[in-house]
Amino acid sequence: MPRLSVRGRRVGRSVVQADEETRAHVAGAASAAAAEVAAPPVVQPDLTAAAFFDVDNTMMMGASLFWFARGLAARKYFSSRDLYRFIWQQAKFRIAGNESADDMHTIRENALAFVAGREVSEISQAGEEIYDELMADRIWSGTRVLAQKHLDAGQRVWLVTATPVELASIIAQRLGLTGTLGTVAEVVDARYTGRLVGEMMHGPAKAEAVLALAEREGLDLSRCTAYSDSANDLPMLSLCGTAVAVNPDTELRAAAKARGWTIRDFRTGRKAAKIGVPTVAAAALSGGLVGGALALRRRNKLPW
Repeated sequence: MPRLSVRGRRVGRSVVQADEETRAHVAGAASAAAAEVAAPPVVQPDLTAAAFFDVDNTMMMGASLFWFARGLAARKYFSSRDLYRFIWQQAKFRIAGNESADDMHTIRENALAFVAGREVSEISQAGEEIYDELMADRIWSGTRVLAQKHLDAGQRVWLVTATPVELASIIAQRLGLTGTLGTVAEVVDARYTGRLVGEMMHGPAKAEAVLALAEREGLDLSRCTAYSDSANDLPMLSLCGTAVAVNPDTELRAAAKARGWTIRDFRTGRKAAKIGVPTVAAAALSGGLVGGALALRRRNKLPW
């Protein structure tokens, strides 16, 4: 008889437990259903306004093409001597601010010579890796916030840069931006020839690219915003209704003050004070050019 009583009590507990589980399941399902009633918020697209960001020292610290070349050198795409020549060319261009026709011709002819003959897919894959290794941590967080504000307002955001369009596209994708206007390399049979299509995306070419994109996409440039660190981009900055000088060089800072443009400086006070030297060069040199050159010198690869 006691056994019957015990079994009865056990059955009772089992029934109660099952009932509690059923009610918990029903409650959970009801709660989930209630949570799904409200649709997720959707940003209202603003199709006639957009933002255009330069890359080097505006969106990221230093020269993106240098970090790309450094990553390729680590992967044995070219020799230490080739890297040294690239470093010297970039340093001369950045520090001296020398943009003569001869120098621009040299840069144009040599910009992608180190990937000549390589498959586009191969270089793109390397670019993905190099971005993660050398570039991701060099994105200016302040500039990234500015870009996100445009995205949150439903506006499209493009990078406009002399950097090869494939590399710039990787940066844009990683940052969740709309797209890129960059330097276009000639491709034949899915391989780079080492030559450019037309000119580098530099100075007036940036303004022309923005104009062409605006016409294609139906943008009202008076409602668009342009961001850059360099006076070289005055044509693009002047084209848009709003211009913002980000980490500006001396000439752009003066122009921005004269025209009443907003100035945003995300550098440290010490770096910002050295406004006499183009800050792209300062960032590139401090971040890698000097270190790379000294490393090569230690291996007796440099002539000095």
